[in-house]
Amino acid sequence: MAKAIPVILILPIQLKLEAIYYLETNCLISLGYNIALLSLYLRTCFSKYAMLFQIKSYLKFLWKSKNEHAVHSPFVFNLVSKCFYDKKPKPEYSILKEYRNSLLENKNTIEVTDFGAGSKVFKSNTRQIAKIARTAGISAKRAELLFRIVNYFEPKNILEIGTSLGLATSALALGNPKAVITTLEGCPETANQCQLQLQKLNINTVNCINKEFSTFLKEFPLWGPGGLIYFDGNHSKKATLEYFELLLPTLSNETLWIFDDIHWSPEMEEAWEIIKTHPKVTVTIDTFQWGLVFFRKEQPKEHFVIRA
Repeated sequence: MAKAIPVILILPIQLKLEAIYYLETNCLISLGYNIALLSLYLRTCFSKYAMLFQIKSYLKFLWKSKNEHAVHSPFVFNLVSKCFYDKKPKPEYSILKEYRNSLLENKNTIEVTDFGAGSKVFKSNTRQIAKIARTAGISAKRAELLFRIVNYFEPKNILEIGTSLGLATSALALGNPKAVITTLEGCPETANQCQLQLQKLNINTVNCINKEFSTFLKEFPLWGPGGLIYFDGNHSKKATLEYFELLLPTLSNETLWIFDDIHWSPEMEEAWEIIKTHPKVTVTIDTFQWGLVFFRKEQPKEHFVIRA
């Protein structure tokens, strides 16, 4: 089938015009130049408003984003060059693939209790496990990157807000097997599926908790240095900022927070901008899918937009 460049995707030539990784909000799908395929997929998955908003956000991201050669901070340069762009194969990738494939082959259905901002894909709360894994879970590429980030920083304590089926959980656990990992999920059936899946692959370092997020976070104990928090639960401005404020007492100089879907909606972008300006935040990295937040006192306040 002949390919035609969609008129909405006027991308710089150095990006090769091969694909738009626009759908990373749900799963990484590389879409080529076929405008009919692009239009069909976008109409199926998103409302017209959300589709146009995220296309606009992604194009703005591409315009602003840089690679490691435009980064002058040694800390961020090393992170990008040694971690983000590390292309070497890892034996753990095969475990992540096995975890994903097992879910993709699971045709059973569960009743999902959604406490967050809702799904842009599912219209019913009765959902097939394979479809949840395919459309709502972290992409294979992002799972590998999450593994590398954890492996790079070696956090001693990890908290995940929003377990889902555990695709990201497995990457967190494999990234540092010595870490104490807590993952928080509001839906009991989804949490149960994650526990079963982790047991299949003998991943035994994860404490799965089924509880409403705010209730748990208000009781969350203070950590020592070296904690990582992965925010992937309620994609609303109000909830995101609430979790941010509740967890501020756990900060240390080595803390890393990763916010998922920072360009998911206009209000999530607003939440991201507020987080960036907080006085305790020193360095942020926008990768479009994620916002990484650091609190390193020795770093000047800088905000980076990086293609990862």
